[in-house]
Amino acid sequence: REKKKVMVVSADVYRPAAIKQLETLANEVGAGFHPSTADEKPIDIAKGAIDAARRGAYDVLLVDTAGRLTVDEQMMGEIKDLHAAITPIETLFVVDAMTGQDAANTAKAFNDALPLTGVVLTKADGDARGGAALSVRHITGKPIKFMGMGEKTDALEPFHPDRVASRILDMGDVLTLIEEAERKIDKSKADKLAKKLKTGKGFDLEDFLDQIQQMKNMGGLTGMLDKLPGMGNLGAMAKQTTAAEGQFKQMESIIFSMTLDERRFPDKINGSRKKRIAAGSGTQIQDVNRVLKQHKQMQKMMKKVTAKGGMKKMMRAMGGMGGPGGPGGGGMPPGGMPPMMR
Repeated sequence: REKKKVMVVSADVYRPAAIKQLETLANEVGAGFHPSTADEKPIDIAKGAIDAARRGAYDVLLVDTAGRLTVDEQMMGEIKDLHAAITPIETLFVVDAMTGQDAANTAKAFNDALPLTGVVLTKADGDARGGAALSVRHITGKPIKFMGMGEKTDALEPFHPDRVASRILDMGDVLTLIEEAERKIDKSKADKLAKKLKTGKGFDLEDFLDQIQQMKNMGGLTGMLDKLPGMGNLGAMAKQTTAAEGQFKQMESIIFSMTLDERRFPDKINGSRKKRIAAGSGTQIQDVNRVLKQHKQMQKMMKKVTAKGGMKKMMRAMGGMGGPGGPGGGGMPPGGMPPMMR
């Protein structure tokens, strides 16, 4: 994010696959990669990478060392020697939050052997995330610098203690959700859709597909629910069942099976076209009908929002629903909105 020129190298000579995996990852994220082989010594690999990084004018070199699920003397001796040979500015210990107390014990062993400067907590989207974060921080005395909130490369986020505490207490993490939206939502597509709706051109199935894909970029339904206040239980429910996420995938495949003309003019989709779309997406005609119905509903909602005074009308309608914010709900006054918003 700071536009640094980064090179990575693997000193894990015990798992040849690890070197290849790192090369693949470097290509995915656009980082430089220094090749290494299982025949080389870790110290020689690291020193060779430092020279290559200097020659290539790289700002940062990340040296990935061998890791184990359990601590052994040989590995500890090797990383001590490696650390002494290259004297890195940062020594980050990457720990799996899902291993619970074992994560804290392993972190302690590494902290005793090396002058750690920080910790990276991965798989922190699991149920054990809070306990692991607190334990690792307490035992090592070192700050957690990043958290991995999923499997993909963009799921790594800076660690904010107050936000994690809020998540544990089920108060949500709206700030992170906003930051993710700013980082991951395609602003040009959002602007294009806004202009389209303002000019009254409507909300077609291409736009619907864009919205589904934007939500996927935000970590899907579960990822978004987890960060909203009071939604912790819903997030847990969503994790137990893949039904909601599966439905979005099905909707995507159905829209992908349509022609561009059908996506832009859904009213053209007759019975025979529905049959073809269902066959192309491996679904049933009723599934295609459901997508078309859901699109119609969203289209109506978009028309209401973009109409003059539409947002205020919608807010008033929500206020009169009788749930939180409606009569007796305690959230909003009977008019549906606080006086300053009317």
